[in-house]
Amino acid sequence: MDNRSKESRSRNMSRIPSKNTKPEETVRKYLFGQGFRYKKNVSNLPGKPDIVLPKYKTVVFVNGCFWHAHQGCKWFVPPKSNTEFWEKKFAYNIERDNRNYKKLEDLGWRVIIVWECEIRHSDSQRSLELLKAKIMNGEEHD
Repeated sequence: MDNRSKESRSRNMSRIPSKNTKPEETVRKYLFGQGFRYKKNVSNLPGKPDIVLPKYKTVVFVNGCFWHAHQGCKWFVPPKSNTEFWEKKFAYNIERDNRNYKKLEDLGWRVIIVWECEIRHSDSQRSLELLKAKIMNGEEHD
């Protein structure tokens, strides 16, 4: 059971940013420091990718583990109240993400997904270096 009122919970959830989050900023600062130049939140591409690297024809999504239902991740704990709503919400988010990734690939873009948990742990530098290698080597990341 939720320990907050419905109005309080709604107010809290509505204040969670959808862009320029701390994990996104961490990834962008790292890439910029490594010499990459990019565009942010490009609205004319499917899914409005967080980072677009035109030179590499690559987009990077920095996904929050909760909102994108990162299975097996300690940061993804489905709420115990209003479960039907949340199950539908997570299923829709996953379906929408996959649809957008496919559209981008069909347009010739490489899609790399970076999970919030990959850059929140003590070995985040290794994850960021792996991201750089994948961009440079033309690899995809899941």
